[in-house]
Order: sequence, then structure tokens, then C-alpha cells
Amino acid sequence: MNDLALLFLRTFSSAFMLFAHGLPKLNRLFSSGEISFADPLGIGTVPSLVLAAFSEFLCSILVIAGFLTRASLIPLIITMFVAGFVHHAEDPFAQKEKALLFLLIYIFLFITGPGKYSMNRIVKVKSSNKLIKFLAE
Repeated sequence: MNDLALLFLRTFSSAFMLFAHGLPKLNRLFSSGEISFADPLGIGTVPSLVLAAFSEFLCSILVIAGFLTRASLIPLIITMFVAGFVHHAEDPFAQKEKALLFLLIYIFLFITGPGKYSMNRIVKVKSSNKLIKFLAE
């Protein structure tokens, strides 16, 4: 039952991230117009958009599939941390609530792993390094 709950949490939360946030950022990245995006870390608007689109689009797909789940959650955790605590730092709680909820879900999934209903159970990463095995799950 817990594995089924992890499947639902993993797929629905990441699908929400993918379609509500990742896909629009990917479209903005490849649109012909000038890129306007927040730069909360001071690395530039284009690199900020590329990193956000990478995590919210590609990493969300990997989390949905349950493939390299923990490694894919790291960019999502960082992105949601930056969104909640840096970009929306001065905003009221209602503005940062969504990012913080995603952050909480992604930290939970990082700790628990994807569950048995995942691609990780089919494709095994062979390594003697415990950290690589942990992140590949």
C-alpha cells in the first residue's frame, strides 16, 4: 500500500510541476521573443530559466517514470528552495506556499525513494559506491 501511495504522490506532484511550470518555461525558453525571467541567484535571466526549465521539465519526467528518482529530485529541491526562500523571500506566505509544498513533497520522496512501482526497479544501476546506488534509486 505504501508503494502505491508513493507512486501516486510521485506521479501526480511531478505531473503538476511538469505541465503547470516546466512546459511553460520550456516554451518560453524556445520562443522567439526576448526572455524575461527572474534572476534570484544573479547568474543571468537565461541561465536561470534554463536551470528552472531543466529541473521542472526534464527532472519531473524522470521522477514520474521513477528513473534515477533521487538524483532527479536534487535539482527540483534546489529550484523549489530558491523559489520559496530566495525569489519569494519578501512575499507573503500565500505567494511562497506552492513552492514550499513542492519542496516538502520532493524532500519526502528523496528520503523514501520512488517505491517499488518505478523504472528503478527494472533498470538496476550496478556500482559498489553506496552514494551512487542511493542516488540512482
